[in-house]
Amino acid sequence: MAERARTTARAADYWYPDEALPHERTFMQWPNSRRVHSDAAFLADLQQTIADIANAIAEFEPVVMLAGAEHRRRIEKLVSRKVNVWDVATDDLWCRDSGPSFVVNGKGGLAVTQFNFNGWGNKQVHANDGKVAAKVASRLGIPVFNAGLVGEAGGVETDGHGTLIAHESSFINPNRNRGSKADVESKLLQTMGARKVIWAPGIKGADITDYHIDALARFVKPGKVLIQMGSEIDPDDPWSVSAFETRDILANATDAKGRKLELFVLPEPKAPRVETPDFVASYVNYYVCNGAVIAAEFGDKAADRQAKRMLADLYPGREIVMLNVDDLGSIGGGIHCATHEQPRV
Repeated sequence: MAERARTTARAADYWYPDEALPHERTFMQWPNSRRVHSDAAFLADLQQTIADIANAIAEFEPVVMLAGAEHRRRIEKLVSRKVNVWDVATDDLWCRDSGPSFVVNGKGGLAVTQFNFNGWGNKQVHANDGKVAAKVASRLGIPVFNAGLVGEAGGVETDGHGTLIAHESSFINPNRNRGSKADVESKLLQTMGARKVIWAPGIKGADITDYHIDALARFVKPGKVLIQMGSEIDPDDPWSVSAFETRDILANATDAKGRKLELFVLPEPKAPRVETPDFVASYVNYYVCNGAVIAAEFGDKAADRQAKRMLADLYPGREIVMLNVDDLGSIGGGIHCATHEQPRV
């Protein structure tokens, strides 16, 4: 049975690796809470979307769906035989945030580093989701590092070589952490096994995540960042203002090795199927798995094609699989939010 280690990932010389490195498997979570999703018809559609993502990934690597045993029969009707179901109770689907975050030591060691998920600052019930990471670690028989940080893995991007990008709004926020910026930064570095954080302000309170970075900017590889931007800043749109602010900070930043970051700008879709103000139409919220990139398409044919071409250029040798995941966008997330990789060691 896994036990909490008496140190942190960084102190033990473990680190959170680049997502593009080989995976052992992908973890996902089954949405089922009627307190979270009160509309039964929408919940059924959402479950189908999660099954579709699992089936797409399962063509490239093993997938484990985490769910209470009472949901197994329905899950197995929707997923392929390549998807395994583990009896780990869940509330919602956001495995990036409440699922297990793995760290490695380059010597065959594997551990979970704990983000102490609290429902994005207690905005959502998480009686089961708050226990998922530790339960998976226990089943795998691996240690759990815990620096005392409260937050979510979706709120931070890593190049796997010591550099992090994050919005302050998702971590330096009393709904997660009450310490100073320096205190929170230290805990984040210890949690991720990293050496430098590039902070941008972000936005507090505008969405449930307090503006997770993985909907805006992603490391493609060390020194290279993909960011999704509108063509012009809209001073009346706080999301636009924040995105341009983050872009400017990244453009002037250096990574942990002193290198300037090279930015690749991906345009936003102009005519998505869903046009509600709070819909998340993020191409960069993709998931890199073994041999493929699983990304969203939003019904804007020109923008979808451009996103697919750009991802193919940035991830040569990988198949680009585009899925309709509008149900996720309508509740504030995407494919990356719904997945979590276990690195191969």
